[in-house]
Amino acid sequence: MSTSTVHRILAINPGSTSTKVALFENEALLLQDTLRYDTEDLVSFDHVPDQYCFRRDTVLQWLEKNRIEVSGLDAVVGRGGLFGPLESGTYAVNQAMLKEMRAIGPRQHASNLGVLIADEIAGMADAQAFTVDPVTVDEMDDVARYSGLAQIQRQSIAHALNIKAVARRAAADHFAEYRELNLVIAHLGGGVSVTAHRQGRMVDVSGALDAGPFSPERSGSLPLLEVVELCCAGNFTPEQIKKKLIGQGGLVSYLGTNSAIEVGRRIAGGDSEALEVAQAMAYQVAKEIGAMATVLNGAVDAILLTGGVAHWSDMVDWIRDRVGFIATVWVYPGEDEMLALVEGALRVLRGGEEARQYVPK
Repeated sequence: MSTSTVHRILAINPGSTSTKVALFENEALLLQDTLRYDTEDLVSFDHVPDQYCFRRDTVLQWLEKNRIEVSGLDAVVGRGGLFGPLESGTYAVNQAMLKEMRAIGPRQHASNLGVLIADEIAGMADAQAFTVDPVTVDEMDDVARYSGLAQIQRQSIAHALNIKAVARRAAADHFAEYRELNLVIAHLGGGVSVTAHRQGRMVDVSGALDAGPFSPERSGSLPLLEVVELCCAGNFTPEQIKKKLIGQGGLVSYLGTNSAIEVGRRIAGGDSEALEVAQAMAYQVAKEIGAMATVLNGAVDAILLTGGVAHWSDMVDWIRDRVGFIATVWVYPGEDEMLALVEGALRVLRGGEEARQYVPK
């Protein structure tokens, strides 16, 4: 596997009101920017796929502004969207993938546009187009899919891009291979994902959207009967209920902010309520880590804490105090998604991994 060849790679990561773009030479970042959009820019589009041309043009304008020649690119990698369940890895963008990402329906999301933009720019550059570890990476054990109600199956939705990248990075830092380790990894961001990894496979997932611990803006798991009563009381529409659970839950519900920095400031100023809520969040994360340790029969080589909230040293300490008896805790704060995308592309370009082909399920 050669690392001497220089590969020039463009990474594209669309979010709800912005698109992140970054140019790399191998792992070295040359230029990065966030293209932000006013509400007025997006409100005229009825559906997320309708934003495609607008967002593509803003990326092309950024390239032109910074005198980046498309012809000089070896690969373009876009953030993966809400595909059907798929194995972890780097995927070549194919027609099946593009068809799903253009579709208007329940799975439309801004991140779906990443592969569409990557494919078109790669075509202009005669380069390869990839996506890496979308949120729908599914390597769950069959037994983990049971929910307790026959009509509902547990789904694998997690911050897979950052989680998988951190797993590989941590293994390399400790002179091991990811596929040799059993890990419990908690991504602490706007949402929280707690995952169990057995020898390179993410075999169970909790959190991210609607389960597991509460997070800065999501409620996590709730007492079911009380949720049913809330839904049936007639005071909220289904969309309002969803917003309360995802966007207005967690720290937002209790403290009116989704900012861990702000909560930390309140605690430093003597706010006892903020302290108790923050410690309750740490308690729930730790409890879920303990549950994932049982998935691995207690044979846990390390616990990893990552995501933006892992910069909060008090939160890390509260979690470590509860789970340190299970295994050593390694902390990788932040979520460098652009580098993670590029690392995935480089594994293919360097011959260390074969690009996978997406087949809808």
